[in-house]
Amino acid sequence: MSSGRSKAYTEAGVDINAGNALVSRIKDVVAKTQTKGVISDIGGFGGLFRPDLSGMEEPVLVSGTDGVGTKLKLAFEFDKHDTVGIDLVAMSVNDILVQGAKPLFFLDYFATGKLDVDKAQAVIAGVAEGCRQSACALLGGETAEMPSMYADGEYDLAGFCVGIVDNARLIDGSTISVGDKLIGIASSGVHSNGFSLVRKLLAQSGLKGDDIFPGTDRTVKDVLLAPTIIYVETVRHLLRDLPVKGMVHITGGGFYDNIPRVLPQQVKAEISFGSWEMLPVFSWLKEQGSLSWPEMLQIFNCGIGYVLVVPEAVAAETRDRIIATGHKAWEIGTITRRKDDEEQVSVIF
Repeated sequence: MSSGRSKAYTEAGVDINAGNALVSRIKDVVAKTQTKGVISDIGGFGGLFRPDLSGMEEPVLVSGTDGVGTKLKLAFEFDKHDTVGIDLVAMSVNDILVQGAKPLFFLDYFATGKLDVDKAQAVIAGVAEGCRQSACALLGGETAEMPSMYADGEYDLAGFCVGIVDNARLIDGSTISVGDKLIGIASSGVHSNGFSLVRKLLAQSGLKGDDIFPGTDRTVKDVLLAPTIIYVETVRHLLRDLPVKGMVHITGGGFYDNIPRVLPQQVKAEISFGSWEMLPVFSWLKEQGSLSWPEMLQIFNCGIGYVLVVPEAVAAETRDRIIATGHKAWEIGTITRRKDDEEQVSVIF
């Protein structure tokens, strides 16, 4: 682009040439996420996708949107930007997976005050990696440079995905009944919720990014910025063969707010605390914040990132098949009859 034509905009703080350089750099990583439904290249006004509807009698589109939240503040503090893009994708694809949907494509939005091409490239490479893990295409996105909107060196991320499921295979929890079992799949850590509290407790502790995190052999920045696990591949394998009745992505609100979202009103989930492995990060947060376990389970995933509700007859097989894919999994609870206005999640300590 002619420097003369863009001079006025550059003097206002927007570097058009930097934006073009970013697009050029990310083309290869974006291309690696393309699936057979993609019929457009990056850089167009809209992303084009032709879904394969063969074998579907009544296809339903399922969409989800989210951001990474204040976890980004730690990425800025630690100057580590290669994993938050995975978080961004995970938060949306895991959400639509709950209803049985196969992710088709994802779009991201990256906004900053002054575009740092190296930093933005690292972030979007993470987005592409998240798309690769979930077998969905990074169909497009937007990079916005907005001087004075953001502090120096900071940016914001948002994104959304679209998936598809045949109406007959839509999972809504309506068939969940007394005696069904809850199978929990391990999280990688805090994932992408609760970081306003995490950051407060971290500041009080005095720990720095390169310090070894208590109870581990990993650094603070690696533990706290561990990307959210994408459960798509593992769960879709289960859905092909097993009668999964309901699923839950444990995000903001922890166990108490997320599990009831898939339960019929007449039942509740009884969770056996201690039936799964507690990661050191959660024990540290509890101790550092002088929190109770009920408080922890209201805020954090506490080691369980995803939950499936299945008939008792297939509970052991479900757990074993998850473990065979490389994830840790446990039977963490049972569906019981709900009385009157009881809470729909009861944790037995």
